[in-house]
Amino acid sequence: MIKFDTSHAMEKAFKAAQEAALKGEVPVGAVVLSPDGETLSIAHNRVEETYDASAHAELLAMRLAAQKVGSPRLVGCTVVVTLEPCAMCAAAISHFRCERLVFGAYDPKGGGVEHGARVFEKRSCFHKPEIIGGVRGREISQLLKGFFQQLR
Repeated sequence: MIKFDTSHAMEKAFKAAQEAALKGEVPVGAVVLSPDGETLSIAHNRVEETYDASAHAELLAMRLAAQKVGSPRLVGCTVVVTLEPCAMCAAAISHFRCERLVFGAYDPKGGGVEHGARVFEKRSCFHKPEIIGGVRGREISQLLKGFFQQLR
């Protein structure tokens, strides 16, 4: 179970998502917390900016955190992200060996945790984190809906 409050981290992730929206990126933000709750990294989607389909917020945040701790594994760390991770990001969370995943809005179309591929339920999954979904989900869903309405 979570040993510390992740609401402050979700607020940081939400602000990163808002920043992404201002830059024309799908508004997703992520934060990686150390085992004691310290913020190791914050990132937002940078797919359009970098012309890189893999530049999702959680991947970028985990890469930065791994560099900071000097290990390819984030044992004991928590990933806090505004949107249910896609299958690619869920698999990366498993490979990074993160202890827990906290996400905001559910993603019935592109999610890979509670929807779609359900990566952590597969026998081939390397590591299954503790999962907490729906944190500030309504507010985050509104941000996403507003962003996509502006595109139309």
